[in-house]
Parts: sequence; structure tokens; C-alpha cells
Amino acid sequence: MSNQLNGKDILEKNFKTSMRGYNQEEVDEFLDVIIQDYEYFQHEINRLRQENDRVKKQSDTRVRSAPSNHQVNYDILKRLSNLEKAVFGKKYEE
Repeated sequence: MSNQLNGKDILEKNFKTSMRGYNQEEVDEFLDVIIQDYEYFQHEINRLRQENDRVKKQSDTRVRSAPSNHQVNYDILKRLSNLEKAVFGKKYEE
């Protein structure tokens, strides 16, 4: 999605005047507010895109470095087995 306008485009836009036209000062003041909003929103969009990219990279790193569920389950079962042997001793093995 690309922007068709930017703050500079709005600032430099000229309108033709006519006998029954709008008050030029009022239009200019309103355009100034629009320019400020445009610049703020563009800045916010860029900031959010950067944050989104950062979060995606963090997520990718965590997914790649996380052990598989199979490995985690195996490790848990092995620890449980060792704990049972320690608690129940030889009786459990029989």
C-alpha cells in the first residue's frame, strides 16, 4: 500500500479561486492540520512496521531455538522414571 500524498504535496497544493470561493486563510489552516496528521500517521506507520519486523524476527528465533515437543516429552518421562527409581528403589524395577 503506497501513499499517494505526503505533507509536502498537501502544503504545495494550489486551488483556483473564484468570486464565491472559500476563505483562503480557513482552507490554509485546515490544510495545516491535515499535514500534521498525515506526518504523524506516516511516522506511526513506519514505527509500527519496524516493531512488527522486530517481533517477527524474535518469533522466528524462538521457534527455531525451541526444542520439539517430542524431545521435551521424552526428557520429562526420563526424569519421572529416574525419580520413581530413586523413590521406590528396586521394588519399582521388579
